[in-house]
Amino acid sequence: MAPKVLAVLTSVDKYPTGKPTGWYLPEFAHPYHVLAPHTEIIVASPKGGVAPQDPKSQEEFKDDKISVDFLENQRSLYEETEKLENFIGRAEEFAALFYVGGQGPMFDLATDPISHQIINEFHAAGKIVAAVCHGPAALAFVKLPSGTSFISGAKVTGFSNSEEDAVGGTAEMPFLLETELDKASGGGYERGAENWGKHVVVDRDGKLITGQNPASAYGVGEAILKSIQV
Repeated sequence: MAPKVLAVLTSVDKYPTGKPTGWYLPEFAHPYHVLAPHTEIIVASPKGGVAPQDPKSQEEFKDDKISVDFLENQRSLYEETEKLENFIGRAEEFAALFYVGGQGPMFDLATDPISHQIINEFHAAGKIVAAVCHGPAALAFVKLPSGTSFISGAKVTGFSNSEEDAVGGTAEMPFLLETELDKASGGGYERGAENWGKHVVVDRDGKLITGQNPASAYGVGEAILKSIQV
C-alpha cells in the first residue's frame, strides 16, 4: 500500500481588507506532481469542503503546464477537502504532513489549535512535517507539550521579508513570517541568496522540510519523497 501524505490547505479566501487570497496554485500542483505517483494524498482544510485558491496564482501560472494540468484534472482534491479536525489521533496512518502555501495560512493555520495539535502528533510519531512559502506559518507558533517551540533549534525557511515587501504584502500580513520563524527557531531561519530563487531546507534527519517560495515547491515535493523512501 502506498504511503499516505496529509496535505493541508487554508480555508481563508480574503484578507481582512477584502482582497482575495487562498492557497497558491504551484505550491500544491508541483509537490503533487512529484508525490502522486508514489503516495496517496489526502487533503484537509480547517473548514473542509472547497479550499479557496488565490486567483492571482492561477493567472501568474497560466503558462505552467504542471499547474494547469492540476487545476483542470484534480479539482476534487481542493473542492472536496476533509475537515482538519477529522485527523486528530491519526498520525500513525501517514508518512508526512504537508502545508501548502499562499497567504491564507497566515490568517488561519498559523494559530489554529487543531492544526497545532496535529503537528504535535505527527512530530511525536516521528513523521515528516513539511511546508512551503507561507505554509510554514502553520509551524511558527506551535508549542510542544514542554512549552518550547516546535521549531526550536531547527533550520527552517519560508517566505522572506524582502519577498513579502516586493509583492506589497508587508502591511497586510498579521505578522512577518521570516521574523517569526527566526524567533521561534532561535535564529535558525535561512533564506536563499536572491528573492524568488529555489531554496529548500531539510533538517531533523529529513523529518522537517521547508521551502522558501513558489520556486521551491517542486523541491519540497522531492525532499518529502526522498525522506519517505529512506
